[in-house]
Amino acid sequence: MIAPPPDILIEPIVRAALAEDLGRAGDVTAAACIPREARMAANMVARKEGRVAGMACARIAICIMDPDATFEVLIEDGQDAAAGAVIARVEANARALLAAERTALNFVQRLSGVATLTRTYVRAVEGTNVAIVDTRKTTPGLRLLEKHAVLCGGGVNHRFGLDDAILIKDNHVAVCGGVGPALERARAEAGWLTPIEIEVDGVEQFTQAQAYEPEVIMLDNFSLDELLEAVALNNYKSKLEASGGVNLDTVRAIAETGVDAISVGALTHSAPALDIALDAV
Repeated sequence: MIAPPPDILIEPIVRAALAEDLGRAGDVTAAACIPREARMAANMVARKEGRVAGMACARIAICIMDPDATFEVLIEDGQDAAAGAVIARVEANARALLAAERTALNFVQRLSGVATLTRTYVRAVEGTNVAIVDTRKTTPGLRLLEKHAVLCGGGVNHRFGLDDAILIKDNHVAVCGGVGPALERARAEAGWLTPIEIEVDGVEQFTQAQAYEPEVIMLDNFSLDELLEAVALNNYKSKLEASGGVNLDTVRAIAETGVDAISVGALTHSAPALDIALDAV
């Protein structure tokens, strides 16, 4: 099990999603068809095999609509579900459960999809000791949850936002007038606990960055030969992160060059949702 973020952080995100779905008048279909006091039991079921994430979101969505609901998790975040497996059992007021159903499933499907894709990348580099790392290419408003899903898939979180660490990208370098000036300014301004990473686009920039010993050097769109050269030149002074052009066909070869981490934007921007349903019982 991978512990989710605290409920106090998740609840505002879930409330916003519920409000989006409930609109101005609430669930008019359930109100029209379902007796006010009717109760409903249901199973949350995985239609396809995958890695589960987002169960706290589903629980919170349902319990906001019915504080007396029961939500029993059978397969926790970070665990695998076989096709057809019951992930959770729910019992609640029928109107409330039906009103929360789509929001709850949207979160679990989306986040389980991220976790499942991350698991696929992690398995592709098994035995290399390379970390599969996420990026800030996340769905607006869902970064906290999507980065948790990456952890559920066995990946590692990069910075959560612009305030976590100094990451000097190509545009920063261009404005500063070069790798050296950018790193000098960053080092002068960095806090005691603020790490510095710089993105470089070739071996020449890499050697320039080495002189300043940043904590991490991002090797952006390096060829395999360039990655091997950078690893040899680095001599373990900085952590090396490969980035750009990473997919499931290329990730193993990149990992075998000896870099420390591979950042993959696809984990969060291109993960397909895992098919999960809520079935009345």
